[in-house]
Amino acid sequence: MRPNIFFPASGCQKLIEVGNERKLCTFYEKRMATKAAADALGEEWKVYGGNGKLDFPIQQSVLTHGRVHLLLKVDVRQCAGRKPLNKGKKPRTKAPKLWRLVTPRVLQNKRIALNKQRTKKNKEEAAESAELLSKKMMEAKENHQEQISKRHRLFSLRASTSKTESN
Repeated sequence: MRPNIFFPASGCQKLIEVGNERKLCTFYEKRMATKAAADALGEEWKVYGGNGKLDFPIQQSVLTHGRVHLLLKVDVRQCAGRKPLNKGKKPRTKAPKLWRLVTPRVLQNKRIALNKQRTKKNKEEAAESAELLSKKMMEAKENHQEQISKRHRLFSLRASTSKTESN
């Protein structure tokens, strides 16, 4: 039998040849486009590894929530070649300076700066919206006062015309 395996998200399609009918019994009585475990097809179809939610490769040895921090703690400065200095009395080595090195401290500073920038932007937007709201409230108040004064004028005109007509 030759099942056709298709993954629409990536457009990947694979047609495989399976000689043993027992391996396919997990797919019997399943509808098209139904998810099914492919472990029964063999060792090559068992899923190990891949990428996690943070796009780091999944490693079998690291099974903690702080996987990202474990991966970030590997320091490049240890791998940089050191030059021996033989001019002095003691044998010494000199390491090259590494610029623009991404360390946890740099990431922390970047995160703090982004938070400060966000709070500043939010305060400015809040001040602008408060100013707009106060302008709209003032305009609404003025319109309301104008309508009230028009009503008073019309009422007083009606009252004065009714007095003159009654006389």
